Amino acid sequence: YWDENVILSMSLSKLGLPGVRTGIIVADESIIRMISASNAVISLANGSVGQVLVRPLIDSGDILHLSRNVIRPFYQARSESAVAAIQEAFGAGSQGAEITCRIHESEGSIFLWLWLPDLPVSSAVLYERLKARGVLVISGHYFFYGLENPWAHSEKCLRVSYALAPEKFREAAFIMADEIRRVMNETK
Repeated sequence: YWDENVILSMSLSKLGLPGVRTGIIVADESIIRMISASNAVISLANGSVGQVLVRPLIDSGDILHLSRNVIRPFYQARSESAVAAIQEAFGAGSQGAEITCRIHESEGSIFLWLWLPDLPVSSAVLYERLKARGVLVISGHYFFYGLENPWAHSEKCLRVSYALAPEKFREAAFIMADEIRRVMNETK
């Protein structure tokens, strides 16, 4: 992809190189140099091991095959499994009342965004409670910085990773649902 008005930055984290956050940049060469210099300062002499390892895959074109036929299907299956686990855990049944939860369309990252419009506490409070139970999520409010006016939506979102094994994610989904139900019962 090329457009002189666009800076395309891609991570190599899904290739098994999680420390390589800015692995590929498609932009004007002067912009690439500035970003490289900035990354070096920010990371204090960041390594280029990831880029060196991936270079032969780029040169041969194998990175496209790997991305399309190995990585994308792998994470697509993980995403679908995670969505199913959330729907099962948050649905009505023997575990308790149904939890209203909207799941943002998963578009290739290793995270799901959950919006819990009826959550009676902030996502930061829920994060602390889940952490105490061994489930780590990211409070969505961190991703809404710079808003001029408060937005309640930002306090009702969670970012959850589905990179872990599906059975572990399912277990975590049921813990999340249980904790949300506890919070809802406590605030009735």
